[in-house]
This record gives sequence, C-alpha cells and structure tokens, in this order.
Amino acid sequence: MIIPKAARLQHVQEYYFARKLAEVRALAAQGKKIINLGIGNPDQLPSAATVEALHTSAAGSQSHGYQSYTGIPALRQAMAHWYGHTYTVPLTEAEVLPLMGSKEGIVHISMAFLNPGDKALVPNPGYPAYASATRLAGAEPVSYTLSEENGWLPQEEELERLVQEGGVKLLWINYPHMPTGTEATAHMLERLVTFAQKHQILLINDNPYSLVLPNQAPLSLLGIPGAKECCLELNSLSKSHNMAGWRVGMVLGAPEYLATILAVKSNMDSGMFLPVQEAAVEALQNDSAWHAARNEVYGGRKVLAHQLLDELKCVYQPDTVGMFVWARVPDTITDVEAYLDEILYEAGVFITPGKIFGTQGERYLRVSLCVAADQLEEAIKRIKHHNLQTIHHELK
Repeated sequence: MIIPKAARLQHVQEYYFARKLAEVRALAAQGKKIINLGIGNPDQLPSAATVEALHTSAAGSQSHGYQSYTGIPALRQAMAHWYGHTYTVPLTEAEVLPLMGSKEGIVHISMAFLNPGDKALVPNPGYPAYASATRLAGAEPVSYTLSEENGWLPQEEELERLVQEGGVKLLWINYPHMPTGTEATAHMLERLVTFAQKHQILLINDNPYSLVLPNQAPLSLLGIPGAKECCLELNSLSKSHNMAGWRVGMVLGAPEYLATILAVKSNMDSGMFLPVQEAAVEALQNDSAWHAARNEVYGGRKVLAHQLLDELKCVYQPDTVGMFVWARVPDTITDVEAYLDEILYEAGVFITPGKIFGTQGERYLRVSLCVAADQLEEAIKRIKHHNLQTIHHELK
C-alpha cells in the first residue's frame, strides 16, 4: 500500500470467521469434505409466503429504486406489531428503525453515541462485534466478566466498579446470550435498567435468539418499566425467520435515540431493497406453527450435538437457548484451538473455539445447529473414528 491503514484499525482484526471459513474453503478445494459446525447460518428456508412476497415485489417495475432510510411505513408497522404480539411490548411506528442487519446497527449505535476516550462495557465472552465497533468509533471497550460460576450473567458489583473508573457511556448485553445460550430473567433486566438509570448509561440488548428453542416466553428489555428512557434493543429476522442473508434487522427505542442513529445510518446506506422490505412484512406474520416447526428441527439436531459433545467428553448445559451449544472442553486438553484444528484437519469437522468470544471462553467450544441431522451423524462417526485412531496411536 502507498499509504498506511487508519489508526482505528490498529486493534481491529479481520473477523475470525472471514479468515477461518477461507481456510475451510481451501480444504474443500483440495477435495476434503468438511462438515461445518462453526457458524450460525440457518439452513432452513424462510416461509413460503415470505419467498413469494419477495418474488412478487421484485417483478414490479417500481420496486428497484432507492428507498427511504427509515424503511417503508408497512415494515415499521409490522415490526411494531410483531413486538407487541411476540414480546407484549407496545411500540409506535416512531419507536422502530429498520436496519440492513443488526450487526450494522451495532456500528451505527457506536458511531452515534461514542466519542474518542469514551468507554463501552462489553461481555466476556460475547459477540466480538461489540468491541470492534467500539474501537472503530475511537472509544475503548471494557470487558465485564461472565462465567459458568455466575450463570453467565452480569454481576452488578463488577459493573459498579468499572463505572466508578469513569468514562462509561454504553453497556452491551445480549440475552438470550451468544455463545452460551443463557436466558435472561425479568429480575436481571430490571436490575440492569435501574443500574443504567442510576449511572446515566445507555443500555443495549442484542436480542436475535429469543425465538429459537426458548424455555420461556420471549423477553424484551423494552418490556421493563422505565427502559425506554435509557435503553435500546436490537433484533433481527436472520435467526428467528431463517433470513440470514437478507439483512433485515431493527433497532427499537425512544424516537430521540433513533433519530441520532439515523444521522449515522443515512450517511452509510441508501435504504433496504423494497422487495426485501415487503417480504419481511410477510415474514413477520409467520404463525406459531411455523416457528414451532423450525424449532422441532433444531431440537432434533440439538440431541445429536449433545451426542457429539459426549464423544469429545465435553460438559454442557442441556437446556440452553438458540442455535448453538456451548461446552467446556476436558482439562486434559491444554490448547483448545490446536485441538479443534486437529479435528478439522484430521476428521474434517469444523468447530468454533470459545476463545474467539473472549478470554472467558478459553476452555470452551461452540457447536452450531445449522446443519442437517445426517451431517451431524456423520460428524459423530468421524469423531469416533478420530478418537479410536488417537487411542491406537497412544498405545503404540
């Protein structure tokens, strides 16, 4: 390059999966059949009505121009209605801002509210995008600790200590939690809203997993009394409606917060493709039977994922939420990432190391449920064979 990269990229690396999936593709190009249990890329179809709505709209001559930065009114209304029906949270159209994916929303929020020198509290383990977006905004991500011992929930004492150090503007939470699959309780959310109000911090919940294998009625942070004064929530159709590549997300909250985010968003995109918006309106009308059928598939796969983890002698919680299973690796494994690379190269099964989600994930791995049952069964066979070969080699 004839000029150096921007300073803001000094501590921002290429996203792990961008690099690792290139490695997986290279193995496939060599003729190796890799089973990818690494990423949460839904393989089931959106509803038939959703696809038909996309097709019908795309065939219209008026569907291919630039769109409003705030989305069509029908989409905002559908999102507000969906929140009322699904989370029992009443929202007005003005409290909904459609996004081209909630990942983009994480960056928009960070750019809208963080200045250089500010701090954002991010979960460890947690989605790496929270820290990366903070750094891209010129601010400092500060990790708070989630652990198996504390049920993967924020500890108020630690949050108080971190806030006392000064400069904290945002607090990111993600419940149901990725990667651990932990659900929030209303009591926990109430305490966090009180904490945010006390310290004048903007609290944001990233909430895309609440409809995937839930153990309880879906919760929204915005359903907590007083939350709209100090909170935002992100949501997405990627996981809950099998629309990961469509890039349909939303940020919800008080209009003044959304107007601030729009000042960033309107300078970064030119509006969502109209047929995608009209299809999303249809998707948001999927009935409970459609969601139950999706979860039945994931439930069957989860049983197989547990069998795979049993083969690896991992420890896991059976009742987690979402499309992943989080598991602790045996203490006999000294380097988890090297161990999983060995499984990738020798058994042809790609599993995500927990360390990519933070230091608290060092002893863990994550298995995706976004592969067909027969592929999970094949992965179990391969790992059994790999284990037998390892035992045979050690006995020699």
